[in-house]
Amino acid sequence: MTIDYTEKGFEANIEESLILSGYMQRKLEGVALADFKKKAIDIETLFQFLESTQTKSIERLQKVYKEQYKTKIVDRLTRELNKRGMIDCIRHGIKDYGVTLKLAYNQPVTNMNQTLIDLYNQNIFTVSRQVYYSDQNNNSIDMLVSLNGLPIAVLELKNPLTKQTVDDAKKQYMTDRDPKELLFQFKERAIVYFAVDPDEIYMATRINKEKTFFLPFNKGNNGGKGNPAVDNDYKTSYLWKDILQKNSLIDILFRFVFIKQEDIKDSTGEIIDKKETVIFPRYHQLDVVRKVEEHVKSIGVGQNYLVQHSAGSGKTNSISWLSHRLAKLHDSEDNAVYDSVIVITDRRVLDKQLQDAVYQLEHKAGMVEKIEKDSTQLANALVNGTRIIITTLQKFPFIMEKVGEFARGKYAIIIDEAHSSQGGKAATAMTNILSDKTLEEALEADRTAEDNMEDMEEKIIETIAKSGKQDNLSFFAFTATPKAKTLEKFGTLGEDGKPHAFHVYTMRQAIEEGFILDVLKNYLTYKTFYQIAKKIEDDPEVSSKKASKEIAKYVALHPHNIAQKTEIMIEHFRQVTRHKIGSRAKAMVVTGSRLHAVKYKQAFDKYINKKGYDDLKAVVAFSGTVEDNGVPYKEPEMNGFGEKELPEKFHSDEYKVLLVAEKYQTGFDEPLLHTMYVDKKLDGIKAVQTLSRLNRTCKGKNDTFVLDFLNEAEDIQKAFQPYYEVTGLESTTDPNLLYDLQRELDACQVYTEEEINEVCQLEFSEKKKTTKIQEKLNSILDKGVERYKKLLKEQQDDFKGASTKFIRTYSFILQIGPFADVEMHKLYVYLNYLLKKLPKMGSDAVYLADDIALQYYRNEKVFAGSISLAIQGESELKPTTHGKGTGKEEEKEKLSSIIDRLNDKFGTEFTSTDILSYDQIKEDIINNDDLAQKAKNNSKGNFKYSYETAFLDIVIQRMSQNEKFFMKILEDSNFKNTIMEFMLDEVYEGLNNRPYFD
Repeated sequence: MTIDYTEKGFEANIEESLILSGYMQRKLEGVALADFKKKAIDIETLFQFLESTQTKSIERLQKVYKEQYKTKIVDRLTRELNKRGMIDCIRHGIKDYGVTLKLAYNQPVTNMNQTLIDLYNQNIFTVSRQVYYSDQNNNSIDMLVSLNGLPIAVLELKNPLTKQTVDDAKKQYMTDRDPKELLFQFKERAIVYFAVDPDEIYMATRINKEKTFFLPFNKGNNGGKGNPAVDNDYKTSYLWKDILQKNSLIDILFRFVFIKQEDIKDSTGEIIDKKETVIFPRYHQLDVVRKVEEHVKSIGVGQNYLVQHSAGSGKTNSISWLSHRLAKLHDSEDNAVYDSVIVITDRRVLDKQLQDAVYQLEHKAGMVEKIEKDSTQLANALVNGTRIIITTLQKFPFIMEKVGEFARGKYAIIIDEAHSSQGGKAATAMTNILSDKTLEEALEADRTAEDNMEDMEEKIIETIAKSGKQDNLSFFAFTATPKAKTLEKFGTLGEDGKPHAFHVYTMRQAIEEGFILDVLKNYLTYKTFYQIAKKIEDDPEVSSKKASKEIAKYVALHPHNIAQKTEIMIEHFRQVTRHKIGSRAKAMVVTGSRLHAVKYKQAFDKYINKKGYDDLKAVVAFSGTVEDNGVPYKEPEMNGFGEKELPEKFHSDEYKVLLVAEKYQTGFDEPLLHTMYVDKKLDGIKAVQTLSRLNRTCKGKNDTFVLDFLNEAEDIQKAFQPYYEVTGLESTTDPNLLYDLQRELDACQVYTEEEINEVCQLEFSEKKKTTKIQEKLNSILDKGVERYKKLLKEQQDDFKGASTKFIRTYSFILQIGPFADVEMHKLYVYLNYLLKKLPKMGSDAVYLADDIALQYYRNEKVFAGSISLAIQGESELKPTTHGKGTGKEEEKEKLSSIIDRLNDKFGTEFTSTDILSYDQIKEDIINNDDLAQKAKNNSKGNFKYSYETAFLDIVIQRMSQNEKFFMKILEDSNFKNTIMEFMLDEVYEGLNNRPYFD
């Protein structure tokens, strides 16, 4: 073939492009390679730079160290890199014997100083291919980008044309790159590690074996993940033709990259450790900051900018970078464009993080000031020319008043997340006392107060409008969910004459890239939840004797029957949610009013105490005072701790459920939130903001769940559409689909029942897992892999597709309740392992198993004594016997005498008119073809299980026709059982004697 489609060809094209842009080709071999293996520094290039740019400094150190000066300088540099890290050393240089050595020169902000320009141009950018970095092994990295001999970026390259993708590059970092090797030691050498193929790019800033965390570094493609096609070039060519260009890379090193420090706390809130993370900008962050800066430079002060970046986009970092860039921005005559940058935010972490980031970038204190006191403090900061001022949304009117007074100044005003404060501080209308209202009245009162509540976003726009157009102010609004007014005020007019966001990072892209979870994926209305739960429990193919015994409770739900909803939520949490996220998952209950929240807190506490659950505590959040029957309630008193403590308390392991009324529905980030129970009407932006509380990711969290008692799925989808682009709302799933998929998979003849059982025996064995078990597991799976390889290509695709759909459907069903079919679960376990071993085709997505289902099953089954799932006959239903049984002839009674007996026994007042309802149930059952088949082929004893399920279904269907009679059946189990016993003989005989039944 004439085309070089290999990985080497891809590598050569990148190298050639960098060299044409001014990079030097650098081959590390001989002495240079030996030195690199020891120090992970290109010492020869380093001294080439130092001696050409800082001759006098090197001469001074030569006098001190004599002929050992290179060794001594490198030793000093190594100690500084180990202590301070590569980023700080590049920015601020090192000192040795009183001599300062600059390791790189930043690009001057203006062209007025030729000396600085000349020094900048003497930076040496090198690209090296196939670099062997260790004496311990013979491994090499594909490509190394260095600045003045210092390693900056490592690139592992793959090419799908050779059947390897970016996923293989990520895997290589995790498995073949030892973080103890000097080149890969955190902070001390290379700053960023790119995994690259022609289609996609991922990056990491810390190599940590299988824990290495990769971020996508892609542009996005039509609102989703990936990259758009490029004429006559690779989709990922922007990495070497833009990002790694000399001016760009220097800019990133000096003005973007920083080290974020976080406190690690235990479950009690005590700080037990510090965590450091190297923050390298993601593509959309770099793009928005640079585009805004470029636009301001070309247009000047006085424009407005709307940045619509989804949750998960890293807005805190984007705002930090933009604040610093605007504060340092100079025009062509070297005049500062803005006197001060004012950041308006209620984000608690932003002020500390921004101060830390700016200090690292500037190494100068006092650039950032947080306004916490009054308008005088703000005025002083403006007068003193504080470069970056941080204040709250509530102080925005004072800001506008003060900058108006200083008309000669020019100010950049960055507005973060224009929505109401999470603590409800702006919600003055909500602090009134609510006295002795019914739940319906409370719902209406709070809804009215909420509607009239001063919306912070609208208040900001109104304040700006009152001030009129001011050419000395530029506004930069960051939000994930802009309202129409926000778009109108801050948007940029497009060719269609309508306002649009200046820069967009969509919710869809954030979901597809894995930064947030899709909260609509497992979204169920109560009606659907009930339907699926019923199917799970009473489907005759499912090995379970539970025949919808909870249906009465579900159907009888009154819109405000808090006790019944409480039971449903708590039991669902205990059955499903609590096993998620390594058993740390939490839930939020969104209530319709503050009185609802109070009632729910009481109901939760009562039910938990009644059941003796010692592993579940609920906490409530509402503003002001709520009075119920003369008794006042406040949040701190109900919780037993202060209002400000709630976020940290809820994050601890002690509290599992947060009950909210308006408060914490927006602007609250708790990654452990997995499940939301919605008992409030939601629409528009409020629906998006509320449900988005679930979307934060954390280790072990791979899905979410919403159970909605009041809203329709279509309305929620409509609310999300403007911000989401493509909505995957899954509201109905039939458990019987699993049986269709199972039949399809069985027909492929890839596995045997024996192999499935063997895998499950290994999975659920109580023995300590050993490498020998892993060997056995692989040997079992290999049999299936070999059979799979013999299938035709189309059959292989069908098998993979059906397997993936089976796993996802099964995982979804388990979100709702126990699906007690052992055979299904065994197949689920087996397929999870098999899919990982099947050969990849092209760019097959890596499918990650839902371990939660396995964990759930272990907790519910293994601890109950069923150690191995491979045991046959787990079914709790008695086996079906074929042929008509001969039962004892029982005495028949007239319906009127049955009603009389019921009235006598249960103290009811049913009359002869209720005979009709009794008769209707019987007729409905006798007309059921499926039951007729079962009555024909089973004894009365075995038939009874199907009969009881059908009985309840028919009662529910006829609820509206005779509510008093049917509600008694649903609410009183003794009454229900008596009715069913009375009717059984007649039904069984009627079904068997149907003249039209063959």
